[in-house]
Amino acid sequence: MPAIVDGPALSPARIRLALIALALGGFGIGATEFVAMGLLPNIAADLLPTLYAANPADANAQAGWMISAYALGVVVGAPTIAATAARWPRKRLLLWLLVTFTLGTVAAAVAPTFPLVLAARFVAALPHGAYFGIASLVAASLMGPGKRGRGVAFVLSGLTIANVVGVPAITWLGQQAGWRVAYLAVAVIFALTFVAVFVAVPWQAGNPDATMRRELKAFTRPQVWFTLGVGAIGFGGLFALYTYIAPIVTDVAGLPEGAVPLMLVCCGLGMTVGNLLGGAMADRSVKRTMLVFFVVLMVALVAIGLLAQNWIVLALGVFVVGGSSSAISPAIQTRLMDVARDSQSIAAALNHSALNIGNSLGAYLGGVAIAAGLGYRAPVWVGLVLTLLGLLLAIGSFTLDRVRAARGLPVAGHTAGIPTVPVDLA
Repeated sequence: MPAIVDGPALSPARIRLALIALALGGFGIGATEFVAMGLLPNIAADLLPTLYAANPADANAQAGWMISAYALGVVVGAPTIAATAARWPRKRLLLWLLVTFTLGTVAAAVAPTFPLVLAARFVAALPHGAYFGIASLVAASLMGPGKRGRGVAFVLSGLTIANVVGVPAITWLGQQAGWRVAYLAVAVIFALTFVAVFVAVPWQAGNPDATMRRELKAFTRPQVWFTLGVGAIGFGGLFALYTYIAPIVTDVAGLPEGAVPLMLVCCGLGMTVGNLLGGAMADRSVKRTMLVFFVVLMVALVAIGLLAQNWIVLALGVFVVGGSSSAISPAIQTRLMDVARDSQSIAAALNHSALNIGNSLGAYLGGVAIAAGLGYRAPVWVGLVLTLLGLLLAIGSFTLDRVRAARGLPVAGHTAGIPTVPVDLA
């Protein structure tokens, strides 16, 4: 692992501006990733009009492929970009990723057919994991030792705040002016983020010792696979619910379409609270954070599955689902940084590959359950099973730690360091 190298000291104000710029990128990513959930019926009616007229449930399920296509793009792009660009100066890489976000989102907004929209969503998703991964490393470096979880949480706070403000507002815009206008609004956010990162984020060199072979070495470590499995399967619980939140609100709870953005606000508020809480707790104990909040997530899903017809229970349940899921995310990110050792760039990005496998898996399996005629509650129960499997994988990972410790072998701890790179005021 590279030694710590101190660069010129940054003022607290400059650090805050840099963190805000990085979080703004998270805000744009949260908007582009989650706005489709609230607009799913609108997208289905526009892009699949014949199917929607014949069977709205089948059309909604097929429109859910947009979420899966985006998630697949994250899964492919995160390790590929992180491994090939680990030596790049981090600010330069962030700027190129933001250019791709902007152009890909515009392409999705103007594509005339459903297959082309799917392709554009895949391309727009390619920078997702690499952006969060590199931005997390930059934020952790700016925050200093012992504050990695909070640095990661700060970057992710843009995503969670997007679910409080951005996603509901853009969902409302899409309902009024069309889903294509909503995606153009998201593209504007990415363009503004490009300017903010260019102005506020300090120059950071890439890792001069990084090679693709060393980055890919992370895949040879069993604990990396365990941790990826925790995110890939466990986070399916959130996305099985979130993907189909619009029909759950309107068809199960019997609320008007205008209530969908309000329900998204509940989820976003939960994500914001959970992200801050999870970041602070992860700096103390990654294990406790993951185990506790997986159990809380399961309890909330059970409540929604049984009582979704009651809008109060639904709103509270959605708040807790969003909060517990977001609390787990910084812990998984920190865990990956620990178990990947010197493969830091790819480790930071792989978290988002894993979470978006969960996104794709939850959306797909939830759609299968709906298409099978099991109703709009079915994705909630699918999500519960996925969450339970994620919890079991987390327990297995920590059990392996105990076995290795008992044998006197090295075990990754949540205080393990990360490589720090020179920081330049330019």
